[in-house]
Order: sequence, then structure tokens, then C-alpha cells
Amino acid sequence: MSIHSVEPVPVPGFSRRDALRTALAGGLGLGLAAAGAFPATAATAPLKGRLKQSVARWTFPQLSVGQLCQTVKGIGFDAIDLVGPEDWPTLKAHGIYSAMCNGAELGLTKGFAGSDFHDELVARYTRHIDLVADAGYRNLICFSGNRNGMDPQQGLANAEAGLKRILGHAEKRGVVLVMELLNSKVDHADYLCDHSAWGVELCQRLGSDNFGLLYDIYHMQIMEGDIIATIGRHHACFKHYHTAGVPGRHEIGDQQELNYPAICRAIRGTGFDGYLAQEFMPAAPDPVGSLREAIRLCDV
Repeated sequence: MSIHSVEPVPVPGFSRRDALRTALAGGLGLGLAAAGAFPATAATAPLKGRLKQSVARWTFPQLSVGQLCQTVKGIGFDAIDLVGPEDWPTLKAHGIYSAMCNGAELGLTKGFAGSDFHDELVARYTRHIDLVADAGYRNLICFSGNRNGMDPQQGLANAEAGLKRILGHAEKRGVVLVMELLNSKVDHADYLCDHSAWGVELCQRLGSDNFGLLYDIYHMQIMEGDIIATIGRHHACFKHYHTAGVPGRHEIGDQQELNYPAICRAIRGTGFDGYLAQEFMPAAPDPVGSLREAIRLCDV
């Protein structure tokens, strides 16, 4: 992956090609795609907007970045996650914000817990921090990488040492490095930062407002549950949130086990002023309708 990569991080067992094939197989409005826009339906009440929302770019592979920007504006929110530098001009042209930038990472398996990757990661992230800051953005995703037989405490020490090499530069440029919590049970076998406690300890060791966690609600429901209580205890470490339904990583409505309105009220209750991003894989025939419903469900 190059420093200017705009490809979203792959999901083991479900590639972007799989996502596209699933979407198209479900009859997802090819005529609208050809027309270049997926507008929201008319006569819907404006969003309250008290909790800022975004959508992960990779979950809509059937749309161009420009089409996704149009869709986002039509629904009534203003941000897209996991977009790299090559697509930032398109976002800016549409007035859409890059809520979580990517492109510096080596992937999910080669992260800051592996000291062998530090030199390359430091070089990539140092450059990318400048790109993010110069573009007027704030959040830049990073990953722990896999255990590879490593003791978790050694992984903590390694991640602390590697991140400290770039944290001063991030602080100087006003960029926040955000490490994602992922499950190692279903989607990302052997990933190290798979429990909130590990990530929280890393935050405490680094002690900087320019480092925090991406609390992925889907992944942490699989690994540990106790979502609302965890948000209440550790919200100071959580710089960003992702959604998806459990099980399956699909729509977040009442056919899955998480109560997203209650979760979003808990997030709002902490005084959180960042973004919550929809990162589910639409399975319904109308994916834009699913996104619209999810945005409204979380608009508490």
C-alpha cells in the first residue's frame, strides 16, 4: 500500500470485490448508479445533528467517491471515513469532511506492536501527518498489528515506543493518531488490540490528547460486550466510533442484538464532539435506504 493509497482496509473473509458482488446481486439500484446519484428521499425531516455522523467509504464500493458524497449530502450529513489523499479533492469539492483519514498504514497485520515495522511506519506516518494537517483534517487511523506469538505486554511496550517516535510531530501538527479496536474472534484473527483494556492502557502510557482509540462497537460487542458501561468508563480514550450490526456486520436495526439509539445516547452523554461512522455492510436491496435509516436511528 502506497502512502497515497485510498483503498480502505480489507476485511478478511470479505473483500471489496465480495462487497460489490453482494451489493449488485441484491439488486441495488444500478439505474441510479448509472445516473451518478443516490439522492435521499424528499419530505424527510432534517437531522438533529447533535451527534456528528460519517460513513465508511469501503462499505459502498458500487458508488464512486463523488456519488457517495452526493448521497451523504442528500441524506443530510457531511462526512466520510477511511478516505486517503487522492480522494480528498473530491470530498472538498462536495463540501464533505474526511472524518477518519487513512493511507499511512501497512495494513492490519503489520502495526506498531511489531518493532520490526517501526522504521517504515515512522517514515510513512510522519509524511502522512503532514498531508492530513495540510488538508485541514484531524484524525489518522493506525493499527496494532498481529500478535505473532508476542506477549501482550511486550506488544504494549513496542507500540508505546513506536508511537512516541511520531507523537510529537502529530501534536505539533494538530493531528490525532487513532488506533482501531478490532475483534480477533470472527474477522481479524491474531490482531493484538482486540480488547478495550489493552488500548486504554496504551492511551494511559502515552498520555497525549493526540492519541486515542477508535471504539468499534461491532468488534467490541463480539469480544467483550458491556458496550454502554465501557463507553462510560473509558470515553476519554475514545476519539471515534464505528457501527455495524451483530452478528453479521450488516444493518444496525432491530434484527440484530445492539441497541444503537441507547448506545448513541450514552455517547452523547459523555460530551463527545467527534464522529460516529456507519461501517456496516448493507445486505438489504436498497443500501442507500439502509444508510439513511441507520443515520436517523443514531440521530438522537
